[in-house]
Amino acid sequence: MRIVVLVSGTGSNLQAVIDAVSSGTLDVDIAAVGADRPGTYGVQRASEAGVGTFVVDFKAYPDRSEWNAALTAAVSAYRPDYVVSSGFMRIVGQSFLDAFPNRYLNTHPALLPSFPGAHGVRDALAYGVKITGCTVMIADAGVDTGPILAQAAVPVLPEDTEEALHERIKIEERRLLIETLRQLADGDA
Repeated sequence: MRIVVLVSGTGSNLQAVIDAVSSGTLDVDIAAVGADRPGTYGVQRASEAGVGTFVVDFKAYPDRSEWNAALTAAVSAYRPDYVVSSGFMRIVGQSFLDAFPNRYLNTHPALLPSFPGAHGVRDALAYGVKITGCTVMIADAGVDTGPILAQAAVPVLPEDTEEALHERIKIEERRLLIETLRQLADGDA
């Protein structure tokens, strides 16, 4: 199974996937890693692992639709079976989703449908939940509304800060993403 991974930042989920592939515990081909801006650590991680990279800089395009078309073309060139949003902080357009129907995966640091959006961890803490977690889903045109593939629960501890809770969620998120990719590769998802 070929995947293209999209990143906007450090690529910690990406590193977990790279490590799982390198150790032989995940049988996928990371065809490329792409970013929406130059200089991301995620692209550096990919380069250091010998994975091809590309950047489709959002700021280099006059509008979102032209950027979306360029991103779609760049990803399509690698003919992925799945595209993985790994901390990719851009909303893609419908033409991108149409190019990869039911094949654009996203992770989210909450148990969807609760706490969608960019601040899932903060929102869960503010609401006072005792359990939160993470979700792997198929991305659609909504904000964190696509079909859920897998979830894992993470308890909220009384002393939790947003940062501490998010770090514990990220541990589960990495595990869950790798397990979901393994199931997809094996045809078990």
